[in-house]
Amino acid sequence: MRRTPEPQDAGGTVAHARPAALDAHWRAANYLAVGQIYLMSNPLLTEPLRPEHIKPRLLGHWGTSPGLNLVHTHLNRVIIERGLDALCVWGPGHGGPAVLANSWLEGSYTQTYPDVTRDAQGMAKLFRQFSFPGGVPSHVAPETPGSIHEGGELGYSLAHAYGAAFDNPDLLVACVIGDGEAETGPLAASWHSTKFLDPVHDGAVLPILHLNGYKIANPTVLARIPEAELDALLKGYGHEPLHVTGDDPRKIHHTMAKAMDQALDRIAAIQQTARTGGARGRARWPVIVLRTPKGWTGPATVDGMPVEGTWRSHQVPLAGVRENPEHLAQLEGWLRSYRPQELFDAHGRPSPEVLDCVPEGHRRLGANPHTNGGLLTRQLPAVPLERFAVPVDKPGTTLHEPTRVLGALLARIMADTAGRRDFRVVGPDETASNRLGALFEVTGKAWQAGIVGTDEHLAGDGRVMEVLSEHLCQGWLEGYTLTGRHGLFSSYEAFVHIVDSMVNQHIKWLKTARSLPWRAPVPSLNYLLTSHVWRQDNNGFSHQDPGFVDHVLNKSPDVVRVYLPPDANTLLSVAEHVLHSRDYVNVVVAGKQPCFDWLSLDEARVHCARGAGVWEWAGTDDGTHDPDVVLACAGDVPTQEVLAAAGLLRHHLPELAVRVVNVVDMTRLLPHQEHPHGMADFEYDALFTPDRPVIFAYHGYPWLVHRLAYRRTGHPHLHVRGYKEAGTTTTPFDMVVRNDLDRYRLVMDVVDRVPGLAVRAAQVRQTMADARARHHSWIRAHGTDLPEIADWTWTG
Repeated sequence: MRRTPEPQDAGGTVAHARPAALDAHWRAANYLAVGQIYLMSNPLLTEPLRPEHIKPRLLGHWGTSPGLNLVHTHLNRVIIERGLDALCVWGPGHGGPAVLANSWLEGSYTQTYPDVTRDAQGMAKLFRQFSFPGGVPSHVAPETPGSIHEGGELGYSLAHAYGAAFDNPDLLVACVIGDGEAETGPLAASWHSTKFLDPVHDGAVLPILHLNGYKIANPTVLARIPEAELDALLKGYGHEPLHVTGDDPRKIHHTMAKAMDQALDRIAAIQQTARTGGARGRARWPVIVLRTPKGWTGPATVDGMPVEGTWRSHQVPLAGVRENPEHLAQLEGWLRSYRPQELFDAHGRPSPEVLDCVPEGHRRLGANPHTNGGLLTRQLPAVPLERFAVPVDKPGTTLHEPTRVLGALLARIMADTAGRRDFRVVGPDETASNRLGALFEVTGKAWQAGIVGTDEHLAGDGRVMEVLSEHLCQGWLEGYTLTGRHGLFSSYEAFVHIVDSMVNQHIKWLKTARSLPWRAPVPSLNYLLTSHVWRQDNNGFSHQDPGFVDHVLNKSPDVVRVYLPPDANTLLSVAEHVLHSRDYVNVVVAGKQPCFDWLSLDEARVHCARGAGVWEWAGTDDGTHDPDVVLACAGDVPTQEVLAAAGLLRHHLPELAVRVVNVVDMTRLLPHQEHPHGMADFEYDALFTPDRPVIFAYHGYPWLVHRLAYRRTGHPHLHVRGYKEAGTTTTPFDMVVRNDLDRYRLVMDVVDRVPGLAVRAAQVRQTMADARARHHSWIRAHGTDLPEIADWTWTG
């Protein structure tokens, strides 16, 4: 086993780098990282290593840990010397041992988990709990103090870092990007975030591209291209690269310290120039390119095969240690090469030299309050909805574009937060398209690149963020909300699927964070899905997919909420609720096309609070006995079709008792044992009845409603209509006809399913079928919907 050499002063390259102290801290962190992977007892090696000291299952990742430890050590130095307010996003999620080791060394881990003391006993707990049943994950995770980034899925670190930096002018966000992660599409797009970072109102991001050469089993692209080509790539993205390359601990600290100081000097100059009214132009921010061997300071060879500097060091370099005496001896030599007797006293406490470069209090990376954003969250200003609500004297006679009405509310919130800057709206180039253009009356679109005379609404300090990458929008907003600020992600419904995997990770983060009493609740991540499946008049089949709701409702019921407001006032009520909520992923589906107004604001608030309810005015159910049929709906277009069907039934079958139920909160359909918003069986039966036919017109895929309600007594009587992949570019009403969601098909369903009605109302059914046939002929001749459809209003 190679002994880690003593650092040597290379001529004082950095005046206050304290090479010996930096090296001691780095060695201590490396020792603790190895110990977490292998040891369950004998943490200080006070006796020869024996098989029983080794964990029975060796899990974890060593390869990236030495490089992360080096970064952490040097961030500590500059935080102390420059008095920085800083956090770090650790992109290589497999570097969990390193981040945990540093948190323990600086004391933030013990502060968070008092039973893991900063001594030999606590070190033993730190080692044993890592990747151990009942312990902590091997990745950086919500359980890790100082983290805002789950590293298990790669690609999102840099977007999270920028999200944290937006509107945090005094914050430095370092971000370590592994060279494997650098190969992902989201990370490649994230380099463009510099074009949206305002040096006046935002903080700074310092990317540290860590090139150690290998992924799990293959070389990495950026580590193998020539340095000149890599520099050209990074400069093309708008960065100025600074290189740190080496495998000699005697020199690396000076090189790293020099690069850190150069980067921070450059950042300070950029911000000072911008904030003092100096010449403005797009800043070229620094990036550090750190090249160190994978598995550095670990076993050089194992069983005659090269390990250090190869893919073999990615996870556990020495396997079968309990059973293999040679591996056991090699592990002991590896651990002792860090000279733990110099790093920890007899009681296991870190030595003064190790702690010489560790910040104190909130300056520690594991204790920065921005990484526990709920501690810093301020409630959004209360805005009276009455100022934005639309008047509704009679249901279904006036029309508004719901998202345009919402846009006025969002603009007011944006104006009211102008001084404190803790609210943003993100979206992929669709803010105006989604009828949220009122925002541009109070703020511009964040933009640091070139501007020409034909551009509109671009502004260096803008708080609407548009980029044609859903990954970036998602990552920015996650970083923004996790550090305590509020926001909304507006997207076309079909293309929000691009971030399916990202929202998975965020939901898991929130679920885990909820179980940690030390993590304060953070603002919810809110989606507004519009330009939805039923109104893709220009785009057609490629833009028709309502399945994001299905995806989200598969996740933890503690965290997810889904709302389908049927008109403008219910959208206002839902928006007020979700924007002030905490620790949720809220999905709101609402159209941008003209939509009938059904409820006044007061009615909308009551209805949204219930989540699902009877619209007495729409049905013919007088409440004195059970209805003959229930017409249920969720979503704006399904609501219109159900109301139209109810009107047809009122006209053609006036003796039929029809109940109309509208659902705003889809989770109300679940049993209360499965979701906090779920209905008890008696509530569900009172609303939908236990034994009467229920014709349910739903916005998305029909089987979701069946899945939510399958345990209900009345489920055998439930028939759901919704989207069934019958899409094209066509008229609005033809879309619902193609998917059998139209009013005529719903009336036919009633005739087919109400006992005894099929024979008695055969003529009514035939009239409905004829109307569908007339529709097909009409649109092919005229290209528009039938006048009776286009001119329909509620006359009940």
